[in-house]
Amino acid sequence: MNINVISKYLQFLRKSHNYTQDDLAKKLDVSRQAVSKWETGTAIPDLEVLLKISKLYDITINDILEPGIQPQRITDFEQISTISEKEVKQVLKQFDADSLVTALMGASPETNSFCERMFPDIDFEMIRNNIGRIRIETVEDMQNQIVAMINLQAEQCL
Repeated sequence: MNINVISKYLQFLRKSHNYTQDDLAKKLDVSRQAVSKWETGTAIPDLEVLLKISKLYDITINDILEPGIQPQRITDFEQISTISEKEVKQVLKQFDADSLVTALMGASPETNSFCERMFPDIDFEMIRNNIGRIRIETVEDMQNQIVAMINLQAEQCL
């Protein structure tokens, strides 16, 4: 269970049904802050709320906790450059700049250039310097989260 993928999936579900956080909070009888915490990965809904969410979106609780990401559009972070910049940018905007830079720390110069072109307002070098040394597992985890979100978006577009 990947909390970051779950949080992005909950946000995706809400937005795809044209609900604001306030709208969803009222439908689920929770606070808007609770919805915000789910979507930022600070917390996950409790079982009772998961059941309400599953009924609202006509999916199973398991679909929420382990989003089925089929078909796999890409299997490796380096493949993001094979997708249109518009689609990749839409996914990458869901991650903060530190997360994007973390993922790019393990990427090829070509992939770095591809991403840096899409976000000219981000000072990638400064963020890299602020992050400093980082464990390869952290880089791989962030890359996997981005790949999962790209594949999740591909599934939702089918």
